[in-house]
Amino acid sequence: MNDPSAALKTSPLDALKTSPLDGLHRALGARMVGFAGYAMPVSYPAGILAEHRACREAAALFDVSHMGQAELAGPGAAAALERLVPGDITGLGPNRQRYTLLTNDAGGIEDDLMVARLGEDRLFLIVNAARKDADFARISAHLPPGVALSPRPERALLAFQGPGALAILAPLAPDLPALPFMAVAETRIAGIPTLVSRSGYTGEDGVEISLPADAAETLARRLLTLPGVLPAGLGARDLLRLEAGLCLYGQDIDEETSPIAANLAWTIAKRRRLAWDFPGGAAIRAELEAGPVSLRVGLRLEGRAPARGGAPILDAGEVIGRVTSGSFSPSLDAPIAIGYVAAAHARPGTKLAISVRERALPAVVTALPFIPHRYAK
Repeated sequence: MNDPSAALKTSPLDALKTSPLDGLHRALGARMVGFAGYAMPVSYPAGILAEHRACREAAALFDVSHMGQAELAGPGAAAALERLVPGDITGLGPNRQRYTLLTNDAGGIEDDLMVARLGEDRLFLIVNAARKDADFARISAHLPPGVALSPRPERALLAFQGPGALAILAPLAPDLPALPFMAVAETRIAGIPTLVSRSGYTGEDGVEISLPADAAETLARRLLTLPGVLPAGLGARDLLRLEAGLCLYGQDIDEETSPIAANLAWTIAKRRRLAWDFPGGAAIRAELEAGPVSLRVGLRLEGRAPARGGAPILDAGEVIGRVTSGSFSPSLDAPIAIGYVAAAHARPGTKLAISVRERALPAVVTALPFIPHRYAK
């Protein structure tokens, strides 16, 4: 099988930042790569397929401490953030979390992020690693007096994912199995204070755990002693999110991509569609009403060869789009891809081809996700 980590945009290891779990990764024999300015594990000795299987069948532990974490607090904090995103932030209930987008004036996506409401005037944000400095600067520049954004670089972030994750975790945190999907709780795991959300990036059930960086290795080692749990790196994570049809920022979406073309129109709250009063609102509304020129779709290829980002998508030899992410799916035992095609070719079942090493490989447009999500109900 081709290594899915080859599709990740990596960088040399010299002069990179490190995660609070860097020592643990190396002690576990991780293969490290440079990603988003950090030295991160791409896989461990068990291998990417074993890590993928652990997440699909039991539970896997991912280090995502490179992500940006910040607290936004002060009177009107939710309304202040809402002016920069298309989501309904003021309507977000206590201890609830929402996926949303930072958009620019042209209607492009500056980043995608998670927003949790911890109190009336207290939000917690998680943004992408490569965008955190720009995101935090932009948000801070648009805040009214009395509202402040406080980055939390002293915190680590772990993702504990898989169908057995909550049951496996229950002895250390008995209250967590009752936590609803996209809810958050300030609680303790094995006695360590944490902020936990029932969410993730794998399509499986599970939690994301924000905690003090100096406690991260202690908790990670404890979680890795639990039955059926494996450490998992960027390679397995990329495979899982691709099977789940989820976007990777900088690859499947970016500042040139609109929420409409990306098939993320559902992130624009009904109430926000009354005024379209967020950056790029007018342009996004016009695209929604006229119909997009291109759309993000899933593609399933015949044969065994995977398509990688940048591969041309063809119809009768004519280029009508490009692959943005692709790999071989262990769950489907077939190559899959995400890409953008001309809107007229976006209907599931449409037969196309993808150019791989100058060969036109047959492919069919497939509804996303490739693997049904198994989030908590």
